[in-house]
Amino acid sequence: MINVESSEFTIKEATVRDIQIAFKQNKLSSRQLVEFYLKEIERLNPVLRSVIEVNPEALDLADRADQERKVNSPVSQSLLHGIPILLKDNIATKDKLNTTAGSYALLGSVVPRDANVVAKLRKAGAIILGKASLTEWSNFRSSDMPSGWSARGGQVVNPYVKSADPCGSSAGSAVSVAANMAAVSLGTETDGSILCPSCHNSVVGIKPTVGLTSRGGVVPISSRQDTVGPICRTVSDAVYVLDMIVGFDRYDAVATRRASKYIPNGGYLQFLKADGLRGKRLGIFPNYLEISEAFQPSLRKLRQGGAILVEHLEIPNTESFFTSVSRDEKTAMLAEFKLSLNAYLRDLVNSPVRSLAEAIAFNKKFSDLEKNEEYGQDIFLEAEKTNGIGELENKALKNLTRASRRGFEKLMRENKLDALVMPLDSAASLLAIGGYPGINVPAGYDEGVPFGISFGGLRGSEPKLIEIAYGFEQATKIRKMPSFRP
Repeated sequence: MINVESSEFTIKEATVRDIQIAFKQNKLSSRQLVEFYLKEIERLNPVLRSVIEVNPEALDLADRADQERKVNSPVSQSLLHGIPILLKDNIATKDKLNTTAGSYALLGSVVPRDANVVAKLRKAGAIILGKASLTEWSNFRSSDMPSGWSARGGQVVNPYVKSADPCGSSAGSAVSVAANMAAVSLGTETDGSILCPSCHNSVVGIKPTVGLTSRGGVVPISSRQDTVGPICRTVSDAVYVLDMIVGFDRYDAVATRRASKYIPNGGYLQFLKADGLRGKRLGIFPNYLEISEAFQPSLRKLRQGGAILVEHLEIPNTESFFTSVSRDEKTAMLAEFKLSLNAYLRDLVNSPVRSLAEAIAFNKKFSDLEKNEEYGQDIFLEAEKTNGIGELENKALKNLTRASRRGFEKLMRENKLDALVMPLDSAASLLAIGGYPGINVPAGYDEGVPFGISFGGLRGSEPKLIEIAYGFEQATKIRKMPSFRP
């Protein structure tokens, strides 16, 4: 077992590039790396509850990676080769791990195949370390459920200040990398579920343009808004992962074909530019300046990096705009969820439940296990009442499209913006309803509790967002290890 504090190599906070250099210099093996993370999971998970399951084959996969490296196999040239990754527990793996969205209703279900993003990670030589906890059913079962709670995983805990909100639904993915229980992780977002936990746990989260990464094999909410993205400790690590998981998938053909035009020749690594802020026009989200003095240093750093800050932007009738967006988004998502979840459950090789109705019945039957009395399942029940995409849903969808065009897109185009700068994850819904990308980067700590800054852009603007996020990160280097305060 490697000494993590040895002069040879320190695993804690190591980036993917650090790890690859250590592999090449024979200072570290994949087995030692996996053993370290397994030991950290064993040590920290009883408190943090951020890992739902570890892969019983992880050490075998590490041995295979070490062997491939020894014989200089072509796969060993991949940047993610031999790197352990945690997957949110709604991302399917065709192995000894379960895929349950945190619910006992899916325990023992058998998926037909690896999710496309998992197949791509395996092809790149990454080691699937295990499954990360999440807010059960990606926070689409109950409006009373706390962020990061699931029946199978328990309550995920923020590693900086244990009483602070870890946020969700990709809570486990964010907490695990923040606390050095994995090298990198994957989360999913429908509305805020990558950006918010990244923000609250001092890590980097990339919410890709919808369709850039396949949702094939992911327990769904809305095909219009769902997206899979990396949650890591640094922008560069997140970009390495993004590079490996984008692209076409026949199991998510329409969206991935449409978004494939956004993938740049030569991938995303070329946009990791230290001077990425220079000349960028950044819109300050309405009311940003009123939100907190804590963000002033971030704005100063953006200016010092050469960005042009465009202030006093307005979305007409901001309050009523967000109220109606929220209402229409919910109307559309309830119907989309029932349709897409039923399709996902039907596609399983084996499953204790085959429909949303059966999942509702399961929660009633196993009420103690699922804390049904305590948290209920009001969102499930509302979704079950829907009957496909009817007149009401179509009207809501039209409203959302109009809101995206007249709100976010108009703001971006009229002001010739490269990105919108948002405190925390305050405009997650704005990005969610139009399938737009966003990146969160650590921005500071308020009495020990982390907060982040998010950059959002038009569809396919990941190259610009990566330049901005990396430029900001390199200029600030805010992230520090968790303090585990009460």
